[in-house]
Amino acid sequence: MTKPTDDRAFGDAPTDSRALRDATESRALRDAPADGRAPGGAPTDQIAQLSELLACASWRLRRAARTELEPLGITFGQARALRLLDRAGAPVRMGELAARLEVVPRSATTTVDALEAAGLVARSADPDDRRSVLVCPTATGAALLARLGRARRAGAEALFGRLDDAQRGQLLELLAIIDRRGPATVAEGGPR
Repeated sequence: MTKPTDDRAFGDAPTDSRALRDATESRALRDAPADGRAPGGAPTDQIAQLSELLACASWRLRRAARTELEPLGITFGQARALRLLDRAGAPVRMGELAARLEVVPRSATTTVDALEAAGLVARSADPDDRRSVLVCPTATGAALLARLGRARRAGAEALFGRLDDAQRGQLLELLAIIDRRGPATVAEGGPR
């Protein structure tokens, strides 16, 4: 399967010197005292710390997923699109998929092209609108999702296993507040 030309459309981090700089800054933020003060007593930017720590946690989850995805020839963005299509429970219009992925329609088309070439999704004409194309996972795509789901859960358990049940519940509530979709959608479909 071919990889989209720019995974950053799906939030993948660049692998250049900026990433190394960001990792260095991340260590500095993680090592900052919890009282919000830098060594010497100067206040630190709490919003920057939150942003960086959330990005680092997300990156760890993505890195674990990438380890499972690479041998299968599928990217993180393609796996995400496949999950969204599967969760829909019915064929999805390409425009709706792009909106759910929060990407431009052309990026969704490129992703679906690759998934279709691998036999993981199928396209069909929308019977209600001849201009629209519907997309849904194939049986092969559903089987791959089951395998990926197990690997994704293992990666998440490794990351969140450091927290007790109450802390995980609190983190879920806080992230649901941040996520504009709200807690009901998060519980139904999980992270985007």
